[in-house]
Amino acid sequence: MKIKYSKDSDILIITLKEGTPEDSIDLKEGVILHLDKEGKPLELEILDASQFVQLEEISFSTSITSSEKIAGF
Repeated sequence: MKIKYSKDSDILIITLKEGTPEDSIDLKEGVILHLDKEGKPLELEILDASQFVQLEEISFSTSITSSEKIAGF
């Protein structure tokens, strides 16, 4: 599992397993679950993450500072 955060765009992405997203489900406003072609979870994307998560309590493996980089995730 990987956790990535973009401070510029305030987006948190939790990668559960590697793969190509084929579909997504909006779990609630600003929380998106990305699925593979079998419908299994790949990533959880949280928009405006600082409103949902206490980010200072998370240890990040990678910190992304450019919103362009996270878009091509």
